[in-house]
Amino acid sequence: QVQLVESGGGVVQPGWSLRLSCTASGSIFKLYAVGWYRQVPGKQRELVARFTGAGSPVYADSAKGRFTISMDNPKNTVYLQIDTLKPEDTAVYYCNAPTIQTLEGRWEYDYWGQGTQVTVSS
Repeated sequence: QVQLVESGGGVVQPGWSLRLSCTASGSIFKLYAVGWYRQVPGKQRELVARFTGAGSPVYADSAKGRFTISMDNPKNTVYLQIDTLKPEDTAVYYCNAPTIQTLEGRWEYDYWGQGTQVTVSS
């Protein structure tokens, strides 16, 4: 069974930086197209950044310039660096793995983490 666990959220002041981590555990050979999404109460979950199947980063317009997604493949960990945090970045941030190849050669789909809260407030 594959699990995604996010960490790194917290309460920070405007202008600070955070690095969120998402580690996948289980019988994993490779993760494809992993990404980060965020959600605020009353709104739909929205894309922040993700990798394409070919491994190129893609950012939402609202995330360009201050957000950086990166991947440590041997550790099955994806990171989201957020710089110059703004109050409007306050949300629960979720990690998503849409496609996973397992060590047994199976393909599994659409895993989500439990989310990590980021609160930006002075």
